[in-house]
Amino acid sequence: MEYKDYYKTLGVARDVSQADLKKAYRKLARKYHPDVSKVANAEEKFKEVGEAYEVLKDPEKRTQYDQFGSSYGTGQSFRPPPGWGQQQTGGDFSGHGNFSNFFESMFGGAGMGGAGGDPFAGGDRFSSHGEDVIAKITISLEDSFNGAQKTIRRPTGSSQTGTLNVKIPAGISSGKKIRLTGQGRAGSGGGKAGDLYLEITIAPHHYYRLEDNNILLDLPITPWEAALGAKVTVPTLAGKINLTIPPNAKSGQKMRLKGRGLPGKPASDQLVVLQIITPPAESDTATKFYQQMAEEFDFNPRETLEKAL
Repeated sequence: MEYKDYYKTLGVARDVSQADLKKAYRKLARKYHPDVSKVANAEEKFKEVGEAYEVLKDPEKRTQYDQFGSSYGTGQSFRPPPGWGQQQTGGDFSGHGNFSNFFESMFGGAGMGGAGGDPFAGGDRFSSHGEDVIAKITISLEDSFNGAQKTIRRPTGSSQTGTLNVKIPAGISSGKKIRLTGQGRAGSGGGKAGDLYLEITIAPHHYYRLEDNNILLDLPITPWEAALGAKVTVPTLAGKINLTIPPNAKSGQKMRLKGRGLPGKPASDQLVVLQIITPPAESDTATKFYQQMAEEFDFNPRETLEKAL
């Protein structure tokens, strides 16, 4: 019969610790369990993993396996010495049908410690934690600023169907996730359900935009407000405030409103970006006024650029 390399089956080194051995086994058991796996030969792989773990988890069996099997390689013909299987002791022999001929030759058909040869009976009965589910949810900037309650339809893959009430915390930003414990995929074998993670996207706003959690607002001002300075009313998500524009302000200049951004510890800021808007010359009076300005001002805004080129 063919020698079976149980270490290779579980994907571990021969000096693997019992703790790491168990982790490797549980990972493969979840992968190949017939109730959840989509692998074509899952049931066969599942049995191979269970057989390998049954041997290596038991210090006595592992010692016996290492003692006699170290001289063999995977795929080689295995011939135990006469009476080898009868030397082994203990075990329930009723379930030996779950094991390979190699196992029976090595250990005399000893079972896995459970009725019917269930490889996951007793303390190592298989239970699988349900997978986590990630879904996206789009909220408004106002929802992010104030916090909100949302009713959403449970995404495909959740352990339940229908709708779900979700609390949106104030100050949450795009890319952050809300964790809903136990709302992911159902577990198997009594395992806990996974979690549902809602990934937040903040929808574009007509007036505001986000930059590193700061709220930016483009504020149109007139040329005379920029030149002379002015007091103007500025909207924020918490209400209107008065803002003093300094004389000789420039287009693109940013003015910071401390703590007026998204809530947090600390709260972010709102940045007001000044945008100088020039009135159109749509009348004779306006045209003459601009002509008068051109004659009055000795001003060339491109002077530095022209010297550099």
